[in-house]
Amino acid sequence: MPVSARRVYGGRQPPGSSPDTGERAFAYARACGIIGKSFVGKRTSALGKLHSLTDLNLLVFPEAAHELPGRELLINLEGRILQRTTRQILAIINSYSSPPELLIRQLRSCEYADLKTCLHYISTGKSNPPVLSDIGRFRTIRFGAYPDLVGMLTGTEFAFLLNKDLKAIKSADFDPTPLEAELDLRYYTLLVQSLSRLSAADRLYTQQILADEISLRNCVWALRLRIYFKKSAADTAEHLMNIRMHGNPSKNLASEALSSLYLPLDSRAQWKGWKWEKFLNAEKSGEPWSVNPRHFQNAASQYLYRLAWRRFHNAPATMSAFFCYIKIKQFEEDLLTSIAEGLGMGMNSADVFQLLEVTA
Repeated sequence: MPVSARRVYGGRQPPGSSPDTGERAFAYARACGIIGKSFVGKRTSALGKLHSLTDLNLLVFPEAAHELPGRELLINLEGRILQRTTRQILAIINSYSSPPELLIRQLRSCEYADLKTCLHYISTGKSNPPVLSDIGRFRTIRFGAYPDLVGMLTGTEFAFLLNKDLKAIKSADFDPTPLEAELDLRYYTLLVQSLSRLSAADRLYTQQILADEISLRNCVWALRLRIYFKKSAADTAEHLMNIRMHGNPSKNLASEALSSLYLPLDSRAQWKGWKWEKFLNAEKSGEPWSVNPRHFQNAASQYLYRLAWRRFHNAPATMSAFFCYIKIKQFEEDLLTSIAEGLGMGMNSADVFQLLEVTA
């Protein structure tokens, strides 16, 4: 709690404040300090002038020089970027004596992502697990038991996977689409449920961002399934997240994706009036047009990042601010990882920015 409040109220909470007011103030001050040193906002431009993995390593980790050959440095760097993000998110969550469920759920998106990667590794016969996020006491999966799914998942919220055909998961022709869709649905359903237990004031901005994120994720998934996997509209609809937000049960967050399933992929004019039309790639004179899922996903990611950035600063020390803080750090991690991968392939960071359509 701020010193002035403690002095006035003798260590008690000031009248009208919530029990965690002091913890929130401390956590927000810490979050601002971390954001100020992160490669987001104006500091994103520092990432646009890199030519090698060594350049990136020195910029992000100036205190730790690693003399490793290219491929080894890339793997090492990606692991440290992941742990850096996790550590900085945990720094905020652990500022609470009793961390809010919403923030824990956000953090545990890492666990869902790690499980998806493990399923892919198992299906391709890899004996060693991938690099994993270290979320400490908030981890529920026993990754040490890899590749034994029974040992990993028994007694966790992921135990439903044990009712699936485990032999099929371990086969080389395993199609992860249904399981990944089910994991996404469970993650976002539990996240929305934790949000619904907060006060209206704490839900205010988070609900807007989360609703847009789920809607856009459904749309990206629908485009990818139609274009890359040649799924029919009916098949695609089965893999969308039919989630409704607290306070607006009539609004299905799969509605925009569902309405897109019957729009032609080669006529932009037919998409006019669709809610997320602005994120579609533009037409070019003299060239045939077709939907570009990567462009749509990049544009949607940029939109959610900018929204989180504004709300983090507009709603200081609120639950929405901490929700946005985690979104910002996750965006930064994705950007740093993409740059590392690009540099590892011989690109420079300016080329990666152009590919991702990121403005420095």
